Amino acid sequence: MSATGLKERLIDRIREIDNEDILAEAYRLLGTESDLEEPLKLNNAQKVAIDEAREQIKNGAYLTNNQADKEIGEWLNK
Repeated sequence: MSATGLKERLIDRIREIDNEDILAEAYRLLGTESDLEEPLKLNNAQKVAIDEAREQIKNGAYLTNNQADKEIGEWLNK
């Protein structure tokens, strides 16, 4: 089936659905769930932790993914 034909079938099927839960799930599966969600609200402790992490990154106090994987592997093998 062509992409155009598949799109038309999907659109037709969606028009037939009245169940809001099914429609919301279809919308989420299409990768646009962020439109349905409210923005995340951070409390003060979370904001402080983010600021501290940004400062650590700025000062070079972080591990690369490879370094972290190596440390985890060493820890797991003890």
